[in-house]
Amino acid sequence: MIHFAVAFAVLLHVLFWGAGAALLAMPRPWRRMWPVLIVPGGLALQSAAVWLGAHAGLRGTNSYALASEIIPAVLLALALRRHGGRRAWTDLGRFGVVWTIMAGCLVLLVSPLAFASRGLTTISLGSCDAADYAAGARVLMEFTRTDRAGFLGLAEVVRVQSADNFFDYWIRLNHFTPSALMALNGSVLNCAPHQIVSLLTAVLLAGAVPLAFWAARAVVGHDDVGSLVVSVLFALSPIPWYAVAHVAPGQLLAAHAVVLLTWAGVALWRGRLTARRAVQFAPVLGGGYWLILGSYNFFVLICLVPAVAYAGGLALWRREWQRFAGWTAAMVVPLAAAGGFAYARVAGLAERLALLKEYDFGWRVPALTAEGWLGLVRGGDLAAWDFLGLRWALTTVAVGLIAWAVVRLWASRPRRLWSMAALTVPVLAAYLWLQVRGAERGTNASYDAYKLFAVFFPLLLPALCRWIALRRSGGLLEWPLVVGAVAFVGLGNVIACGMFIWKLAQPPLLVDGELRQLRKIEAMPEVKSVNLIFAEADMWSRLWANAFLLRKEQFFLTHTYEGRRNTPLRGEWDLEAGVIALQAAGEARRQITPRFALLDTRAPAFVRVMPDAGWHAPEQDRGEHWQWTAGVGTLLVDNPQPHALTLACTLDGWSPVERGVTLQHDGAEARPFVAIGKQRAKIALPPVTVPPGRSTLVLRSEAPPATIPGDPRKLGVAVFRLSVVASAQK
Repeated sequence: MIHFAVAFAVLLHVLFWGAGAALLAMPRPWRRMWPVLIVPGGLALQSAAVWLGAHAGLRGTNSYALASEIIPAVLLALALRRHGGRRAWTDLGRFGVVWTIMAGCLVLLVSPLAFASRGLTTISLGSCDAADYAAGARVLMEFTRTDRAGFLGLAEVVRVQSADNFFDYWIRLNHFTPSALMALNGSVLNCAPHQIVSLLTAVLLAGAVPLAFWAARAVVGHDDVGSLVVSVLFALSPIPWYAVAHVAPGQLLAAHAVVLLTWAGVALWRGRLTARRAVQFAPVLGGGYWLILGSYNFFVLICLVPAVAYAGGLALWRREWQRFAGWTAAMVVPLAAAGGFAYARVAGLAERLALLKEYDFGWRVPALTAEGWLGLVRGGDLAAWDFLGLRWALTTVAVGLIAWAVVRLWASRPRRLWSMAALTVPVLAAYLWLQVRGAERGTNASYDAYKLFAVFFPLLLPALCRWIALRRSGGLLEWPLVVGAVAFVGLGNVIACGMFIWKLAQPPLLVDGELRQLRKIEAMPEVKSVNLIFAEADMWSRLWANAFLLRKEQFFLTHTYEGRRNTPLRGEWDLEAGVIALQAAGEARRQITPRFALLDTRAPAFVRVMPDAGWHAPEQDRGEHWQWTAGVGTLLVDNPQPHALTLACTLDGWSPVERGVTLQHDGAEARPFVAIGKQRAKIALPPVTVPPGRSTLVLRSEAPPATIPGDPRKLGVAVFRLSVVASAQK
């Protein structure tokens, strides 16, 4: 199927870009292990190529993507000449099992997308970040940094801190690298942003499998078999799967980076620290820092926490301050170099932190107890298995396994225990603090806690699974206990993955055919500017409309996202997207799809009618869209005409119970009610006259709200369409 073909094409393209870089960058003592660097090397190199193309003023990756393929080709040729083709092939074969795990992970991640849609598209379980990344990808694919036409130069709307145009917003403040990767790979594979966003995110998780293996092997100290077990658990874990389900590529890129940085820091401390050795690790560190700066640039402040905890703790214990100073210099100099290359990202760091402080980003994510650290949670929402005390039974098992490893390491290999503590204790302490902070203040700090945990998860998982190594302890019962525990934890992760696949195969958010047809508007030269009249709760559609219409000026009724501020609606056309439809004559109304229409705001009978208070969020199923009233639904009416207008309204809907409905001015006496029942029908409501300016109407019912089976909400009327015909008052 096309989904799997394109996903593996993206993966192979990243591998091609990273192969030469990995061969050249891997420090000499670990030269045979260079394949673990291929994916992060390819991602960093692709991102750097787009960064240079953007700053060189080139017209997007569509103009230079194919030419840029010479970069990885030259690097690969140089690396093979230096390393030898036969040796390189042998090294690749050594990781055959890891490649198999990576490929299997990608197949599982892509399968729900194939179930959800016949063609390439984007899906999400709830987050709307995918549309934001797609907008950035389109900016980097099609435009130059100096372009100011359409939405890109609409300063009053797109201004964020020091960025007053949409292109610079992506360069300076937003998550540049994810969109850059979508742009470059999309240009090479001839895929539009909406076709590649979900697939690239899946590739980022699958591509992290070799790094999880390497963290287990080279940082924590697992043997090959133990490291492979950790790799499988990572590939199936609901923790990173949650990031894919909500399309969070920046988080996954940061996870790649922290493994590189932590391994480099640990390896530099464990060996003899010389200038030559520091230079050998500089490319690895520089690539890791660039991935952080290009995606989650604010994570640069904490990305070295595990490495500093490891080296700093040992320096404190042994009083090796001079060695620690040299180690710090070796770690920081590549950061300075990467910061110089990405100066705009460093300069925007303070502004990014200010935005994080100003806005309560995200949503509430369930807190993980010990069993959740090993992935023993429900797929889809990361909630605990909380029936019949199962959560605490699983927590007891998880704590027992971790404690078992700690006790045995304390008795036999205390040095291994320190690496385990350095990787886990600081992160878990910060995670707990954020969870408590969010609970106390009623904020979305649990979202930040999840992000923190997930970014460091490739390091946390091998450390928390140190008990796997006890199968080689020689104890009579320990081998079967470890095997049983691995099987049990693996089964829990498989169940969670199955739940993710089931939910994503029926996604609540999907870029469907109607959304894609909004691209027709860009081909209409007479449409210069558009007001996006979407329900406030329908962030998904608003953001995708924005991404599809970047060549048009756009104005938003409410604050949509960073870089999309609410301003007066100055557009010449309204893009109608909700359940209320203004029926206008002739060219004043242009139907784009059954759901979307353009309305000329300059028409003589134009009026804007929008749902206000008393409405539940918009819903959809099988191409149908509707919105429930919560008993009394308020309508906000803006009449820009200098005279009153008469509104004749027809309601297409149904009610859980027989009821009468009417439309009237807010606070006015009740008008005649029109009956509506359990069968969907169209009913004509009594006409109502609205004065110039703003006024409020109420869709009132004579019966109280009701409920329907399986839905605890109080419901009034399900409105599929409220058609409005406006005419001048005679």
